[in-house]
Amino acid sequence: MLRAQLKDRRIEVTIVEPQPYLTFQPLLAEVAAGSIDPRHVVVPLRTALPDCRVLTARVTKIDHATRTAWVDAAPRGELRLPTEVPYDVLVMAPGSVSRTVPVPGLAEHGMGFATVGEAVALRNHVLEQLDLASSTRDPELRHAALTFVFVGAGYAGVGALAELEDMARTATKGYHNLDPDDLRWILVEAKDRILGEETPELAAHTLAELRERNIDVRLSTTLESAADQLVLLSDGSRFAARTLVWTAGIRPAPVLSLTDLPLDGTGRITCLPTLRIVAPDGTPLPAAWAAGDCAAVPDHTGEPCAPNAQHALAQAKLLAENLAADLAGQPLTAYRSEYPACSTSLGLRRAVAHTRRGTRLTGRRAWWLHRARQLRRLPTRERRIRVLTDWLFGGLFQREVVSLGTIEHPRAEFESGFTPGPGT
Repeated sequence: MLRAQLKDRRIEVTIVEPQPYLTFQPLLAEVAAGSIDPRHVVVPLRTALPDCRVLTARVTKIDHATRTAWVDAAPRGELRLPTEVPYDVLVMAPGSVSRTVPVPGLAEHGMGFATVGEAVALRNHVLEQLDLASSTRDPELRHAALTFVFVGAGYAGVGALAELEDMARTATKGYHNLDPDDLRWILVEAKDRILGEETPELAAHTLAELRERNIDVRLSTTLESAADQLVLLSDGSRFAARTLVWTAGIRPAPVLSLTDLPLDGTGRITCLPTLRIVAPDGTPLPAAWAAGDCAAVPDHTGEPCAPNAQHALAQAKLLAENLAADLAGQPLTAYRSEYPACSTSLGLRRAVAHTRRGTRLTGRRAWWLHRARQLRRLPTRERRIRVLTDWLFGGLFQREVVSLGTIEHPRAEFESGFTPGPGT
């Protein structure tokens, strides 16, 4: 987008990113459910941005006072990357990471849901639990394998749980000794409602649908411990669970702490409505911009915009326009936060959504709107065609519900050949 805005100027755009691709996170739940091929929600940066210089590396320090960044090559990065990268204009858009808390056992047994790798791993894990429950004769192990706990009832948590519950319900048809009612799905939320960014009416409808599907939703409840795969909740509940998914919010990317840029109390970069980075005294920093989850951009009320995909996409477009205008000596445009159009899938042919005009939709109509909206937002026409093809074939054939857990440890089988056998 930026190259298109500045195509008539002699510039060089350098992108520093630890991964060589962009992940379209709004479709991760459908990746986990097997509705979309994982490769189709990632966009290779070098393919999408052929005129840009892409460094597959991580930033270790930014000194904007001297216009210098320092980077280290990521494990899969290019060889002989320069340690020091000078620049003229800085654009910060590193996004966010999962916000975790020091709950006993969470680091050892919990799973995140922010990357395509985590989505694939979670899908394989859930299917492996069905295999385990079907094969074991230990009732306690079976019960733990069939208990799935999700902590955090925002869009990510609700969407992931609903899609996986729908997939698992289909998968049980292939097991002679498993029934959908044998599976226990628990959604834990610290606040008194789910989908905090949604309207109360739509959140209430979603809650009713989840509970109608026998999903146990615990409001005003927190996770106290997960040590030894034994879940303890603040309401006093204690039970074994082999699946614990953490989707309880996000925080700004840690790289922000490695810069000399001004941050607010939440760790986000302070910005003007024009997306220019602003110092504590209100003075804009020269040649410094930010957008997305890492940027505290004021909305029409003066409060920072919520860190979500809707604002990130809109701010990215405006940032490109304002940067081009700034280089041309033209006035800048302030970001205007509109009533966000949001939606989330709750499984095949089920969703909740509301439009920018405030219209609330549920069921199949919301599901079609959700898919149309995400398809339109996907970067590159090729990815849109691939995802659309996935959906079309998904409507013609039954889901593939087999675990490929070995792909997470591809060397395990090979390494087992070096283990001495009996009598050696």
